[in-house]
Order: sequence, then C-alpha cells, then structure tokens
Amino acid sequence: MTPPSLINNKHLLWRAGFGAGINQLEDLKNIKVKDLINDLFKEEPFTEINYETPDIEINDSMTDQSPAEKKKEMQKINREQNEELNLNFLDKMVNSKEQMREKMAFFWHGHFASRVQNPRFNRQILNVIRKNALGNFKDLLFEVSQAPAMLNFLNNQQNKKDHPNENFAREVMELFTMGRGNYTEKDIREGARAFTGWGYDKEGNFVERPKQHDEGTKTFLNKTGNFTGTDALNIILEQKATSKFITTKIYKFFVNENVDEAIVNKLSESFYQSNYDIKKLMKDIFSSSWFYDKKNIGNRIKSPIELIAGMMRTLPMNIQNPENLIVYQKLLGQTLLYPPNVAGWPNGKSWIDSSTLMLRLQIPQIWSGLRPLDYHPKEDDDVDMGLKKNPNNLAKSFKNPNITIDWARVEKIFNGKNVEDYLIQNSKSLDMSSVKNFSDNSVKMNVINLMSTPEYQLM
Repeated sequence: MTPPSLINNKHLLWRAGFGAGINQLEDLKNIKVKDLINDLFKEEPFTEINYETPDIEINDSMTDQSPAEKKKEMQKINREQNEELNLNFLDKMVNSKEQMREKMAFFWHGHFASRVQNPRFNRQILNVIRKNALGNFKDLLFEVSQAPAMLNFLNNQQNKKDHPNENFAREVMELFTMGRGNYTEKDIREGARAFTGWGYDKEGNFVERPKQHDEGTKTFLNKTGNFTGTDALNIILEQKATSKFITTKIYKFFVNENVDEAIVNKLSESFYQSNYDIKKLMKDIFSSSWFYDKKNIGNRIKSPIELIAGMMRTLPMNIQNPENLIVYQKLLGQTLLYPPNVAGWPNGKSWIDSSTLMLRLQIPQIWSGLRPLDYHPKEDDDVDMGLKKNPNNLAKSFKNPNITIDWARVEKIFNGKNVEDYLIQNSKSLDMSSVKNFSDNSVKMNVINLMSTPEYQLM
C-alpha cells in the first residue's frame, strides 16, 4: 500500500507544479508536505523568457524583395520566434525550480488568453504573466489589460470616441474578472467608452491617446463619473464578484472541477480582504487538510502540456529536435501561445477523444523509440502562428523525435521501489499483473507501460 505521505506529496507536486522531478523521486515519501510547500513558494530572481532569433527590421537589404517575398520572410521569422518562446516556456515548466510560478503562469496563460502573430507582443505578455503569476491580481490585471498582445487581440486599438469597440470591455468582465450575470449590456457599452484611447505605439508600448478618449460622463457598475480605463478596472476590482469568479476558477483548476461552495466562499472572502494576494490564496489552498481529501486526488485529466511536461520531468531526456514537441502539442490539442479562442483552453474530458487518447497512451513508447509516430496534425488555420509544416517534411521530421532517455539513471532511482506508487496518482483501478504481462519486468519497461495506462492520464 502506498504510504499516505507519498500520496500527498505526489498530489501536491502535480497540482502546484508539473509532477515530481527525477531528483525529487528518490526521497519523495520521506519529505514533509509542509517542507515541500515552503520549497514551492521559494522565489528565485525573475528571469524573462526570450528568443534568440533577431527581430527583423525593414531595412535596405529587403528593399530589393517583392512585397510577397518580404511577407514570406517576416512570417518565417515570426514563426521561428514564436516556436522559441513556446519551447522556452515549456522548458521552464520542466526545469525551473520555481514550479509554482510556472504552473500559475500556465493557469493565467489560459485565463488571459490572447493569440497574435507578433512574437514581440507574445514575449511581452508571457513575461508579464510569469512575473505577476504569484503577485497581486490587480497588478496582473492592469499589466495584461495594457499589453499590446491583448489590446490587439481584443481590438481596443480600434476603440475610439464616437466609435466605441466593445470587445475588450466585454471580455474583461465576462472572462477575466466577474463572469456572466454580474454586469449588464449597458455596463459593457459604458465600459467600452471608458477604455477608448487605450492602445499601443509602433514600438509596442502602451499609450493612452487623449484625442481618442470619450470624456463624457459614464455610469458603470452603478457608479457615475468621467471614467477612464484605469477607473473601470478599479471599479471592477471593488466588486466581490471578481474575487469569487477568480477563486472559483482557481479551485476548479487546482483542486476539483466540482466546486465546494462553502470552501470557495471562505477562500474568496479571504482573497478579497488580502487585496487580491495570489500567493496567499495558493498557500491557503495547498496548506488546507481538505486539499488532500481522497475525492481531490487523481480526479483531474492532465492537459496535454501537463502530460508532456510531467513525463519530461520524470524521465531525464536529451531531445535532439525540440521543435518536434510543438507537433505533439498540436496533435493533442494544446499549443502554447495559441489558445483556441479568448476563453482559453477547455478542461477535463474535452482533452480526450479517440485520436488524442490513443496518442497519449503511445507517447511513452514513441519517445522511447519502441514505435513510430503515425499521426499528422489537422489542416487548419495554424499558418498564422507559423506552426504548419510542409506536409512532405512532416513524415520525415516527426516520425523520429530523436529523444535519448537516460534509462540507467531511471533504473537507479526506482531500484527496489514499486514504480506504480511513484507514477500513478490513484492506482486502485490499475491491474499491475496485466501491466507486467507486457513487460520483461525491467524498470524501463515497467515505467513505459505504466505511463501508457489510462491511470497515468489522471493527476
């Protein structure tokens, strides 16, 4: 039987991060949860995610090119930079000591969903989210709302006096702060007027354009005045509905999709009184005894990113062509920097259909070189993010991910241990005899076969 401390530690590391790293596995059952929590919230000096490919300048060397050639070159560089950002974010999830920061950033990346082609805008909003991930929700909301990626994605660059564009004002209330039912259509119209003039300049800096701003009196969420965008966000933060909406979404993501109203109400009130202190909210959750209740363990389906990052943390691997990992993201339905829409990614059972489940179960064998990859990304509009590849190259590039796993190290870590105790969150339904039937009983084959079970899909 798995010791309770091991069950709780695994649960915490999967929810507050991306699972136990190879270095943590050796002594996982002897560590106190309290010490793990302290480690998770230890802050390192903040480092930004960047790309190495230089930004393209429209210069003399491009003047000889036709418009079509220029456009093609711009798209190529945009694609390379966006791919680098994607892989560097994934690398942080796998290798950063600050697991809690990156997990929280991953949550906010889906919450404040934006999708633009401009890699500089993507880099800026990604770093804003990561920097503020465990800070204050007010700071995070303001910086994201003024990020060129968000202003571009939700059309606020076009929001001008006498011609208000309501897109940004609507989504800020519906998806980012209060949720449906807590504002009216009139609040959207008046909010849009408050946000008139918010935009960005050619360099991608936030600007307030006074000539484009509607100076008239507005009535917004039962308050009246000559409100600006700053006033509108402050009024939104005064609403207790904002605290409740954010707390509920965090509870669903980190604890259980079935909400315990009494717990969420208590957390939400505390979050509001703390002036939206995200770190305090997360500590309150992970330090509570109810977080470790049986009903909250092994009940969430890993998202594709959680699945990929978790495997990479457990198995020490050298990846010759890391860009291949973007194709796995695409095939499984979750590509970083590319949410399906402004509502972000869905959760739970929506991750699983007949094709994605089959690939999920086969990844451990593919990455171990035991079977080829026989999948192709769906043809869709991904040319925008530059994630579409030449179909002829697809077969060559992605059948062999060129991954080398240090199995000697894995053997050493798991030697003498029940591998299933460390890899599976809830092993009740796991039939170990059939897992071992497909195995030569080596640690390597046990690990591969356990990672290929439906039970491994849960955390």
